[in-house]
This record gives sequence, C-alpha cells and structure tokens, in this order.
Amino acid sequence: MPKTVGPICQSCGMPIQDPKDFGTTASGAKNLSYCRFCFQNGDFTEPDLTLEQMIEKCTGIAATKRNMTEDKAKEIVSDYMPKLKRWFRK
Repeated sequence: MPKTVGPICQSCGMPIQDPKDFGTTASGAKNLSYCRFCFQNGDFTEPDLTLEQMIEKCTGIAATKRNMTEDKAKEIVSDYMPKLKRWFRK
C-alpha cells in the first residue's frame, strides 16, 4: 500500500485521519492502533476473522479507493496485511 500520513489501523490498514475514526478501549478512550470499524470497547468487532478473510474484505475496498483491478489490489493487500500488528507472526 502507498505510504500515508498519520496512523493506520493495525488490523485493516485504513488510514485514520479523523479522530472519531479511532477504535475505543473498554473505558471508552481512543485506541491508537485500530480503527472504529475493527475495534470497539476494547475488543475486535470481528474477533474470529482470519487474515485470509480480512484480505478478501479489504481487497474490494482497496481496488475501489485506489482505482485498480481486484487482482492488483489483492496482490498488494496480501503483501501488506500480514505486516500489520493484528496479523504479524514472527
């Protein structure tokens, strides 16, 4: 994915540009690692989602937002996504 200015969600890769788009902790404070679509009230919104499912979910969004083919988007997302905090495995 192209470089963005500011934080990105460490689950889906979405740039978090508006303060209301940050996820929240159990106490309601901002969680600076995740967006509101992925993380609310201290938990993932889809805790059983697999990396492969997230790649599929984000491929269409990336293709539309970046004006590219689904195949190219999947290639980029498949390379990028495993490097995010939620999915990274040493």
